[in-house]
Amino acid sequence: MAPSLRLQDKVAIVTGSSSGLGRAIAVRYAQEGAKVVCADLSPTARSQEEAEITTHELINKNGGSAMFVQTDVGDATQMENLIQAAVKAYTRLDILVNNAGISIEARTPAVLHLTDEATWDTTMRVNAKSVFLGCKYALTQMLQQEPHPSGDRGWIINISSIMGMIVGPENPSYCASKGAVSQLTRQIALDYAPHKIHANALCPGYTQTAIFKETTTHLTPWEDLNRRHPLKGPGFPDDIARMAVVFASEDVNWVTGVCLPVDGGYTAR
Repeated sequence: MAPSLRLQDKVAIVTGSSSGLGRAIAVRYAQEGAKVVCADLSPTARSQEEAEITTHELINKNGGSAMFVQTDVGDATQMENLIQAAVKAYTRLDILVNNAGISIEARTPAVLHLTDEATWDTTMRVNAKSVFLGCKYALTQMLQQEPHPSGDRGWIINISSIMGMIVGPENPSYCASKGAVSQLTRQIALDYAPHKIHANALCPGYTQTAIFKETTTHLTPWEDLNRRHPLKGPGFPDDIARMAVVFASEDVNWVTGVCLPVDGGYTAR
């Protein structure tokens, strides 16, 4: 089936775009007609399966329009520069996907009293502060530019987690950071609805990325995760990307403030 081009001529920023969910979202957006600004610490993926070609090169190779901006998402100046780079290249910003994230506890699980301060601070910086910064500078741009032809001024999609809704074992900093993302999304949705800016969050279940491999190695066995996702077991990055397209499209005309589980039924239990 040919892409529907639901994002035709929209300009999107996707953080953490070099691999995993971010890569899948960026590629899907380009297939749907968006111009994509890929942001990450490096354009090269950590995973061997994705390292052959960078995300923005893959998009351009297949007839899309993409560029890469090196960005530390926890740094205010760099996040502001990212927004400015997108506008300089494409004249406006329609979509922001705050996807960049880490899970230190996937490698070194620990209950709270054994969690060191560095783990907490790093997790909050990458997972929560980055969302605050991205939204802050994206909203500033969206408020000052002309509305999209649809009448809306922008679409913000924050990648939270089912761990922002429930909790997992020995995962305190990650769960806290994703809970912050979900609540901040709701706050933004209320505050900026009068300006016709949508803010929604996707809450993925366990999805087969580099972090997933660490999780099944150190934290929760594959068999347990497979059982907890009654519909088809653990998901794939494109399962999240498909819903990210919906949240960036005019299909969400009357939708904002939603934290949507995309989890194969995990949270239905």
